Amino acid sequence: MTGPVTRNLGDFSVNRVGFGAMRLAQRGTALIPDAVPRDRAEAITVLRKAVELGVDHIDTASFYFSPAHGANELIHDALAPYPDNLVIATKVGPRRDAAGGWLPQATPAQLRGEVERNLRELGLDTLDVVNLRQSGMDSVAEHFGVLAELRTAGLIRHLGLSNVKREHVAQAQEIAPVVCVQNSYGLGHRPQQDEFVRACAEQGIAYVPFFAIAGAGREAGAVQAEAEAVLTVAKEHDATPAQVRLAWALHQGPNVLVIPGTGDPGHLAENVAAGELRLSADDLELLAEVHRA
Repeated sequence: MTGPVTRNLGDFSVNRVGFGAMRLAQRGTALIPDAVPRDRAEAITVLRKAVELGVDHIDTASFYFSPAHGANELIHDALAPYPDNLVIATKVGPRRDAAGGWLPQATPAQLRGEVERNLRELGLDTLDVVNLRQSGMDSVAEHFGVLAELRTAGLIRHLGLSNVKREHVAQAQEIAPVVCVQNSYGLGHRPQQDEFVRACAEQGIAYVPFFAIAGAGREAGAVQAEAEAVLTVAKEHDATPAQVRLAWALHQGPNVLVIPGTGDPGHLAENVAAGELRLSADDLELLAEVHRA
């Protein structure tokens, strides 16, 4: 069983299948300067369809943008005024210049500006969840401390971490509560994260894997032929391999939330339906061989 359909994210209760906005502004490989912008009307249609299907947790960032538009802008134009139950989580740390090139990670002094940028683009007075995405830091304490101050000031409701190790969570928890961890994780991808998922559950922290479908393919999407075990389980449940991968992730702990992203309405519906897919013990045993391989 995957557990309850909903899960706490801080003091919010959200459906376990959310929506990731990384691919919303661009087609193909995301987050590169010359990626092809997604059609605006298409992106807005997908966002509105997501909410119609029950998605109430959207993950975004100000650095998700193309030369034509940004994910935050699209979310605002499609959904504002926002439904009362919609939780929008964003992240700060990475930065891109106007042409899409990557800049050095935000310094502590730059974080307020990044938070205010997200507020402005989303048209909000308070951000529901802000994740600090770290890269190469031994300690997140100074950066997280700035975000904690902004939380106290009322600009942020909840704080999370992204791309982190267990010691980063411990450092942050000494400063302010951590409600979620976002890390790259999926079936056969980074099995060393298994214990981290359980550790987060013990602390009441939601674990939000990204690349739960793509795995090692990351932003480029799944790049390898699908494992035979995944195909077997998919056939047994009349499901797609992507649905099996999402369901597997949800089976890893009651604290797991998934945020698959897509610009295709059909794939969106399949992703949301994966939340209802119940894998048997035999299914999980078969898939465990893929995970450990």
